[in-house]
Amino acid sequence: MKQQVEKIKINEKEDEVEINLLDLFNYYRKKILFIIAGFLIGAIIAWTKVGITPKYTATAKVYMVSASKNSVVDLADLSIGTSLSEDYAELLHVRPIIEAINEENDLGYTYEQLNGMIDISTVEDTRILKISATSIKPEEAKTIANALAEKAVTEIPKLMGTSSPNIAERAITPKGKSSPSLKKNVMMGAFGGMVVVLAIFTFLFITDDTIKTEEDVEKYLGIIPLTVIPDGNVKYGAYSKYNYYKGKKYYTPK
Repeated sequence: MKQQVEKIKINEKEDEVEINLLDLFNYYRKKILFIIAGFLIGAIIAWTKVGITPKYTATAKVYMVSASKNSVVDLADLSIGTSLSEDYAELLHVRPIIEAINEENDLGYTYEQLNGMIDISTVEDTRILKISATSIKPEEAKTIANALAEKAVTEIPKLMGTSSPNIAERAITPKGKSSPSLKKNVMMGAFGGMVVVLAIFTFLFITDDTIKTEEDVEKYLGIIPLTVIPDGNVKYGAYSKYNYYKGKKYYTPK
């Protein structure tokens, strides 16, 4: 008896970490309508853009090469322009530049907020600096991008002691939103809804420790059942071997 009790305890500990994937898959299959419903509800919520504010991006471009002498661009100017691009990209994020743009245009942001709206990068294999600003207001995005381009021409050369670059393209008011992406959000919402439903069903499956079959008796208790007593109501009728529901037999009234 003592050995049997110890065996039951061991089985219980093993069950805490053991999941029968086949049983779990079959459980999911029985709940497939709920899983599909979660998928569709997630997609609909994402499609209606609940809680999502559209954003707009405006971009200005600065050409980092300027003639150092005799109004003629030489190889030295091209080389300097290449090496300075990354320096410009970093220096345009410094606090004095960002705060000056904020005050001059009465934007009302903190340094961290405004700096987070700005993206500055170099176009690959070129000497062009790409200055982008993202805002929920299209006109504001254009204002910030152009203000940064102006600072790149007027303030950064003073700081670095170099010749001024040239504005190759000024930002215009964006007509379409840059984010969110409807297709991407719908897919993320759909899969998110499905994952939530699956997580709920997985939790219910793992925490369900009821014994339903004779295999469960042997699995959880370590006892091989000799027979199965049918579940029925002898008061209202005779037992019929042809009536089954979920593996259980029921009586059919006479």
